[in-house]
This record gives sequence, C-alpha cells and structure tokens, in this order.
Amino acid sequence: MSEKKLYETTFIINAAFDDADIDNIVQKVLNQITNNGGTIIETNKWGRRRLAYPINKKQNGYYVHTVFKSLPEFIPQLERYLTLDDTVIRHLTLSLTEKLLDFRTKRAMEQGKELSLAVEEPEEVVAEEIEVIEPVLLTISKKGGQKVQQTDIEVDEIESDTNDTNDTAEDNV
Repeated sequence: MSEKKLYETTFIINAAFDDADIDNIVQKVLNQITNNGGTIIETNKWGRRRLAYPINKKQNGYYVHTVFKSLPEFIPQLERYLTLDDTVIRHLTLSLTEKLLDFRTKRAMEQGKELSLAVEEPEEVVAEEIEVIEPVLLTISKKGGQKVQQTDIEVDEIESDTNDTNDTAEDNV
C-alpha cells in the first residue's frame, strides 16, 4: 500500500444554489474525501465570483478550494465523483510537490515581511493649516455705465485694479 500524499482541489459550484445548498454540496465533497481515508487540512470558500467565460451557459460560480492528504489511488475516484456531480461545473485536482510547497512558503514569507514592514513604518501624516479665502462679490463701474461682476479676487488685486482704472480715466478726460 502506498503512502498518503498532499493534494489540493479547487471546484466551482453552480452559483444559482442558495447558501444552505452550497454548504451541503461542499460537505458532501469533503465527506467523500474523509470517507475514503483522506484527511482534510484546509478548506477555503472563496465565494461567488463571475466566471472568465460562460460554462454551461452560466456566468457565475461559487469557488471552493481544499487541501487534503489522501492515497493516490483515491484521486481518480474523486475526479469521477466531481465530474458526475451536476452541481459542480468545473474542478481541478493537483498533487502538491515539495518544490511547489517551498515556493508557496517563500512567497508567503516575503509577503509577510512586506506586510510587517508596512506596519512598523506607518506614513507620517502632517496636518497643514489651510487659509480659507472667502469669495468677494464686487460691482465695478466702467465707462459707459456698464457694470461687470467679478468673484474670487483678492483685496490687493482689487486695489491695484481700481488705481489703474482711475489713472486711465483721468488721462482720457
């Protein structure tokens, strides 16, 4: 008899089922694994997601990922079970090798280091005082009795403009 190996299976359930039915379907698949001598290590329910392309005229699916230990002889039986189950629209089972496990461990450690660095060095937030200038509504009379309205003009600009206007008005007289 051979030794148990580590496997992972990802399967997509028809998203038309309600949550209670989906939980029952997931439990049936997990029971299939445990009843045949497998040991469930981890199960992640990724939830409802839009499919990249329609499968059996369906646009959405409920994704489930499970990692388990099992005898290699059981895997074809699990594949057949998932293929014949009408509620499962796609599935994939992979054997986890040492090389793949090492890669995933290294990647998790790298991501963990990046996350811990971000936690240790938070960005410094400096509050700056902002001067609020309220809009000013002015009515300026021009030659010929026309009135022009201007807004958002600072006081210095208004004074210089009125002095220039007075100078040109005196020159024209």
